[in-house]
Amino acid sequence: MSANLQIFTAKKRRSASSSPIAVVSLYDAPSAALCCDAGADALLVGDSMGNVILGYDNTVPVDIDAIAHHTGAVVRGVKSSSRPDVPVVADMPFGSYHGSENEIVANATRLLRAGAVALKLEGAGARTLRALELLLEMGVPVMGHIGFTPQAILRFETTVQGKTAPDADRLLDEALRLENVGCFGVVLEAMTQQVAARITRDVQMATIGIGAGAQCDGQVLVWHDLAGLLPGKPFRFVRQYAQGREVLLEAAQNYVREVKSKEFPATENAWSMNDEEAARWKNE
Repeated sequence: MSANLQIFTAKKRRSASSSPIAVVSLYDAPSAALCCDAGADALLVGDSMGNVILGYDNTVPVDIDAIAHHTGAVVRGVKSSSRPDVPVVADMPFGSYHGSENEIVANATRLLRAGAVALKLEGAGARTLRALELLLEMGVPVMGHIGFTPQAILRFETTVQGKTAPDADRLLDEALRLENVGCFGVVLEAMTQQVAARITRDVQMATIGIGAGAQCDGQVLVWHDLAGLLPGKPFRFVRQYAQGREVLLEAAQNYVREVKSKEFPATENAWSMNDEEAARWKNE
C-alpha cells in the first residue's frame, strides 16, 4: 500500500484517545485545496457528483469520463495545497466494473492515470468481488462500499440498512467478504449504528461511516452538504458547518444589483490609456 494510504491502517489501530479519519467527498480543485488545508485525511471523488453538481436524480448516469475528469481536477487541487500528499480515492461508477476484464482494466487505468491512488467499488456480490480481485492483481488498492449503495438505488425499498437481525448478518458477511478479498477499507452507508460498530470491531480494514454512527474508524461527508451549499433540508446524517448557499446567494444578488445600478465595474475595476496615448489615438 502506498505511503499516503497508510492513514487508513494507522487509524484502524488507534487508541481510544486518538482521532478518527476525516474524509471529504468533492469534485473540484479549489474545494480540494481548501479541505486539504483544513486538515482532511483523505478525499473521495464520489459519483455523488451526479446528484450534487451534474443535476441528475441519482448516481446512475455518472460515467467514467465524468469521474476521470473530476479526479484530475481534485488531484491538481491537492498538489496546490499545503498538504500535497493527501490521498485521493475515486469511485468506479455504475457499469464501469461489471463488463469484461479488458473494460474493467481500461476504466481503472483511466482513473489511476488521472491521479487517484485507490478505487472504490459498491456492493459485495460475485461480479464486484471478481472486479476487486482483478484490480488487486493489477496492484490497485481498493475500497469497498456496503449498506445503502447509491448505484443500486433502483432496487432499494428502504434507505437505512441493518434494522433486522437477518439484514445485520448480511451486512457483516458482506464486510468480511470484502476484507477477505483484500480491501484496505470499506464505506458503511446508512446503516444502524449497532451493525456499523460490530463490523468495525470484527474487521481489520478501516471502516468509514456516512450515516452509520460514531463507532466507525472514520467519517465521510459530501463537501456541498457539510458546507451548506445545497437547497432544501439535508439528510439526517448530515451536519452543516456553514450556510454556504446563503452566503453565495447574497454575493450573487449584490453582483446583479450593482451591475444593474452601474456601480460595477467601478474605476478601480478597469484600465485606462495614459493621457498622451489617448490624445494621440483620438487625433489619428
